[in-house]
Amino acid sequence: MTERRDHYSYTVYAEPSTARRFDQQRFGGPVGQLVGAREADAITRLAAPISGQSVLDVGTGTGRIAMVLAKAGASVTGLDASEEMLKVGRERAAAQQARVQFVAGDAHALNFPDRSFDVVVSSRVLMHTPRWDVCVAEMCRVARSRVVVDYPSARSLVLLQSLYRRASHALGGGASQPYRVFFDRDLATAFQRNGFHIRERDRHFVLPIGFYKLFGSARIAELSESALRRLGFARMFASPVTVLAERCAS
Repeated sequence: MTERRDHYSYTVYAEPSTARRFDQQRFGGPVGQLVGAREADAITRLAAPISGQSVLDVGTGTGRIAMVLAKAGASVTGLDASEEMLKVGRERAAAQQARVQFVAGDAHALNFPDRSFDVVVSSRVLMHTPRWDVCVAEMCRVARSRVVVDYPSARSLVLLQSLYRRASHALGGGASQPYRVFFDRDLATAFQRNGFHIRERDRHFVLPIGFYKLFGSARIAELSESALRRLGFARMFASPVTVLAERCAS
């Protein structure tokens, strides 16, 4: 099944201006670079082993994660609904000499046979898709063994930002996109329904990234998060959460 293309997750990313400034807005500056590196490290570690594996990156956008995995030795296919995002991804992959096959497609209806890829990854997608549960089911269907996804935690401070953005969007205001948050059990139940179990979770930042961007210092973010982790807050309240789900033995 495909979803209505008037949903913001399709319309916003179909704009050429969004595609061109996407990475700079989210991962530019010292704090943004820290966030991007943390995300890439979590996905690469949880998806391992990568070298020689076939990987599908669902909602690849401009191919940032796809290129990281390709440089680690994976055979990567990057899929996205936005041709504009894919166009930027192809340009950047060519410039970086990263071998990624970019294809257009819908995360709700992946056009691949069952168990086509060793690993399926997806970053910052479930929080925006109209039917996240359908996307999880599709990723599980085309994965042979492992699925790695991330999500903003409902037990973190980003819950407040999510509620504000969703209310603002519903009232027709605000330029920022709304997004959903998840409890750990939401994902665990969805994966179990599709024959997978969550093996590992990696929790990122206790305090919202927007807070650290006010200071513009990656060093402040690193020191603060290190202290909060030592106090035990990360295990309960950090966000986003990256999870590794493995196919259950038949």
